[in-house]
Amino acid sequence: MVARRRLGRRFGWLWAAYAVSTFGTRLAFDAFALIAILVLHAGPAEVSVLAAAGLAVGAVVAVPLGPWVEFRRKRPVMVAMDLTRFVALMSIPAAYALGLLGFVQLLVVSVVVGAADIAFNAAGGAYLKAIVRPEDLVVASGRFESTNWTATVLGPPLGTAAMGFFGPVLTVVTDAVSHLLSAAGIRAIGGHEPRPVHAGTGMIGASGSRPVRAGTKEVRLRFGGLFEGWRYILAHPALRPLFLNTVLVSGLIMATSPLLAVLMLGDLGFAPWQYGLAFGLPCVGGIVGSRLAPRLVARFGRHRVMLTAGTLRACWSLGPAFVRPGVAGLVLVIVVEFGLITCMGVFNPVFAAYRLDRTATDRVARTLSAWSVTSKATVAVMTGLWGLLAGITGPRVAIAAAGLLMLLTPFLLPRHDHTPHNERDLARSPT
Repeated sequence: MVARRRLGRRFGWLWAAYAVSTFGTRLAFDAFALIAILVLHAGPAEVSVLAAAGLAVGAVVAVPLGPWVEFRRKRPVMVAMDLTRFVALMSIPAAYALGLLGFVQLLVVSVVVGAADIAFNAAGGAYLKAIVRPEDLVVASGRFESTNWTATVLGPPLGTAAMGFFGPVLTVVTDAVSHLLSAAGIRAIGGHEPRPVHAGTGMIGASGSRPVRAGTKEVRLRFGGLFEGWRYILAHPALRPLFLNTVLVSGLIMATSPLLAVLMLGDLGFAPWQYGLAFGLPCVGGIVGSRLAPRLVARFGRHRVMLTAGTLRACWSLGPAFVRPGVAGLVLVIVVEFGLITCMGVFNPVFAAYRLDRTATDRVARTLSAWSVTSKATVAVMTGLWGLLAGITGPRVAIAAAGLLMLLTPFLLPRHDHTPHNERDLARSPT
């Protein structure tokens, strides 16, 4: 079977490290917000600032990290980012135990963790492309996607229960330790990883005649390549529409998430357990979709699956605007979220593989960093804008507006397959 391909020892360790850190992060879901509310007695404005500013400032801090990651060995970068997240997160229980924890520290830690996330993902994407054959990228990405949705199904309920018994600070410790274990797993991959070389004019010859040196030239390289990721994406005929599509879709989905919480828990009177059920149960669809993705690609081809799943993904977000109190409203949300998440489960690994395949090897880290920075900043901005819109029109109208805009996003998907014919044959091959 396609999904059961053996991808090698190095991928196995990388996957295990990702699984550990993902489960740890999902167990600590919303821990910062709960600490701000329960421990620091923060109000709604402060909690909103914590959510939006952490994303936005973390994205800005991460901007120069893309060029920095590009020209370094990827495994040491991933280990360093894991250790950075471990130290930053452990500062919270340490400060809490000493009675020194404050809102500013929560904000700083959220920024550091957000920036480290972007750098880690950029290095991880580049490393994945280096160790997995192009025809196996969909399978590998599907396994990551399946792990992510499994953690999303199991993590928040277990984490919420743990918070009830032990408090939200302990779940932060769990998240921190998961990054330490992830660093150990990545370190265990072993083997030699060659130092990347810069192929740009005036720095390193295309033949790799000279490595990048530390010092003034390296600083110029880092800041000279600051916007290289965006330039590369926007000039690429396949990546440009995907970039616009995925950034807008993620922004619209995340911008309406708090509004739906207000609508269901406030206006419509759903109990917290019902709200949790409405968004936890549909995550099974993500597992199903990610498991189906490699089989669908093998049968129909990568571009057709990506275009179809990306189009279907846009058809669900208008539904929550019509939710009503009672069982019927709860069922409506579950069905809508299940459809949306199943389509995302299919689309995300296919898109991730396509993006890696279409990106030049010496530009992967900068491209992924630019993508992540833009996505996080867009989510922060759109969350704020939709909050203002909901304040004027009400959450239901704001959710409907986002759903209508979502229906336009399929027009941003690449209409033509830019994969060479020989690579299409490899992608369709089941062995």
